[in-house]
Amino acid sequence: MSDLQPEDVAVITRQLGRRPRGLLGVAHRCGCGQPDVVITDPRLPDGTPFPTVFYLTCPRLNSAIGTLEASGLMRDMESRLAADQDLAQRYEQAHQDYLTRRDRIREVPEIAGFSAGGMPTRVKCLHALVAHSLAVGAGVNPFGDEALDALGAWDEAGACARADTEQDDEQ
Repeated sequence: MSDLQPEDVAVITRQLGRRPRGLLGVAHRCGCGQPDVVITDPRLPDGTPFPTVFYLTCPRLNSAIGTLEASGLMRDMESRLAADQDLAQRYEQAHQDYLTRRDRIREVPEIAGFSAGGMPTRVKCLHALVAHSLAVGAGVNPFGDEALDALGAWDEAGACARADTEQDDEQ
């Protein structure tokens, strides 16, 4: 986790189109150096439990993952999960890793045992699984890693700056 700087909050606000809630830090930065995964308090400032501690903020990455989800990749992953005991065990371990990391921040009884992305028995949200993989590194979440591999070079240096420039040109 990197230290949260005021400029990070400004970037994240622009990425989300709103002020972030329960923001604790930056868990990962893209090749441009901008935040793409943040750490969110498991209890939001208004008291609401929030199980998604690793939250994806990069609009380019969110869009690319949405395309993967629409391709049917999650359905394929879930079929493999049901048929492959080793994969199911690794996914269970990813679920436990997520819970452990979240509980280190704050234990929230209302969400105890619930992680993100459908873990450990379903593949429900690639955004959450990719955020987990980016935040903790490769080798922890098999489906987050697999989705990142399918995306290819999404975080090449300069891509965010080019996207920002293109967006400014459109306005």
